[in-house]
Amino acid sequence: MRVPRPATSVTSPRRALATVVLVVFVDLLGFGIVIPILPFYVRSFGVSDVFIGLLAASYSLMQFGFAPLLGRLSDERGRRPVLMLSLAGSAVAWTVFGLAGEVGALLGVTGGVATLFFSRMVAGAMGGNIATAQAYVADVTPRERRAGALGLVGASFALGFIFGPALGGVLASDAVVAGARRVFPAFVPATRFSLPSFGAASLSLLSLLLAALFLAEPERTRRAGGETLLGQFRTALSDPDLRGLVAAFFLVSLAFSGVQVMFIPFVADVYGYDASQAAALLTYVGVLGVLNQGVLVGRLSRRYGDRPLALVGAGVLAVALAGLPLAPALGRRAFGALAVPLAPEVVALLVVLALLSFGNSLLNVSLATLVSAGASDDAQGSAFGVTQGAGSLGRTVGPPAMALLYAAVAVWAPFALGALLVVPILALLGWAAGRPAATPVD
Repeated sequence: MRVPRPATSVTSPRRALATVVLVVFVDLLGFGIVIPILPFYVRSFGVSDVFIGLLAASYSLMQFGFAPLLGRLSDERGRRPVLMLSLAGSAVAWTVFGLAGEVGALLGVTGGVATLFFSRMVAGAMGGNIATAQAYVADVTPRERRAGALGLVGASFALGFIFGPALGGVLASDAVVAGARRVFPAFVPATRFSLPSFGAASLSLLSLLLAALFLAEPERTRRAGGETLLGQFRTALSDPDLRGLVAAFFLVSLAFSGVQVMFIPFVADVYGYDASQAAALLTYVGVLGVLNQGVLVGRLSRRYGDRPLALVGAGVLAVALAGLPLAPALGRRAFGALAVPLAPEVVALLVVLALLSFGNSLLNVSLATLVSAGASDDAQGSAFGVTQGAGSLGRTVGPPAMALLYAAVAVWAPFALGALLVVPILALLGWAAGRPAATPVD
């Protein structure tokens, strides 16, 4: 039985939703700024590229531990203060990240690399705030419109990853670095690594200011007491409405994060693309993600329901993952005889990537909506925290495992495994669909 939701103190739910989406977008814009420089930053210390993967894994591992904690705290203490705390922590983390080069100059390579890891781990811990943002959306949105609202949060993610790297490239450019050196005081480093980092910190502070000025705390039933991280996972896994969703979040994150990491090597090795061409493909996928999550998913959810959309999304995603390494052959067979401005292999790749974006958007937003529907009103933050934590665990394991398969087995191996990992999600969703559904009480 769910606890009835009290009247919210948010006078304009639409404004509150727009504010939290804007806060997430600005924060993720800052995250995206650092993406282009991170591998080169690590290499500047003269260490192995293995540290690039370890740095990514350290972020996700901390997110795994802290997403449930922040979600639970938001249930107990409120959404607004937890969001503000995490944004302030992110600003500190990005500032420290930008100073790692100076620390390396003073303390040596070990000190500089340790600073990178420390800052990324703090950023990962604070990055668990997405669970709190999703819980806030659930607080201010009627159940029948929740899929569309959560889709807007997903779209803000995609927008951050579209514009963030481009902004990071500008901040790392020679002209901007030279201009900053003329303006900054001598004690502030102005390098192609520090400026994007400081830009990310500034955007986190801007998000903090937006939250402080415009984000109201929704009135709701507060959850008393707390559980340990292990206790939260145990509770979620004992709940028949949530256990399958926790497993599904882990599997889709394990599959998709590994494939994301290996996509750029794939198009470089198979298509001969350079970094700018690969970035254009990622932008294409990001734009489709914004349209799918921000516009399409909400409308489809209201018409067909969340569980059917999740099933369709899982099926489409599995097909797209399996079809990605086959795109060149499929293109020659399907489009070889057509007069198209692009090479047939490229046309097939664009079609497969469109399916990939569509399936991933349907599945992720529908899973998030099902999590909200399966959790009581006083436990939205904890439920989102556990599922986001499971996703972070998948993102910790996926990239190194898929990279090993790519290097040691074959180019197609990580994509084939990704498709196979999605198949159990179909079974989990199908099994849950056969259970009698509880009627929520609002």
